[in-house]
Amino acid sequence: MKYVLPLLMLFLCTRLWAQTGGVAVYKDPRIDLLLKKQSEVNNLSTRNSSKRRTAPGYRLLVISTNNKAEAMAARTKIYSNFPELKPYMWHQSPYFKVKVGNFTSRQDAQAYQKRLGAFFPTGVFIMNDIVEVSPDNSESED
Repeated sequence: MKYVLPLLMLFLCTRLWAQTGGVAVYKDPRIDLLLKKQSEVNNLSTRNSSKRRTAPGYRLLVISTNNKAEAMAARTKIYSNFPELKPYMWHQSPYFKVKVGNFTSRQDAQAYQKRLGAFFPTGVFIMNDIVEVSPDNSESED
């Protein structure tokens, strides 16, 4: 008896669906524009990725905190005081970490470590990482 009602409902639903002829989908034309724009952005990033290369190098760990506001403040401080350095912020639960720089030599990283130490008294640490290297730099090192 408990299987009769679901079977009856299934039968009625399939009969109604067959009579109506399917489902009508109405799509906003702006969706096509958004898809086209996203496709263009993807193509641009693919072309630019061929210009970006990675290599083993060093980055400076500026802050590791569980407070997102502190991490954002550290990143902002780096942007304002060291515009030539590129900060990287990510969340590795439960911490927000901010690393900075794309150094291919440890000596360059140590020079910036001393300069950043004045802004971050809790410590700035040199870490091995895979860094972005422009094609010009990688060719001059060969």
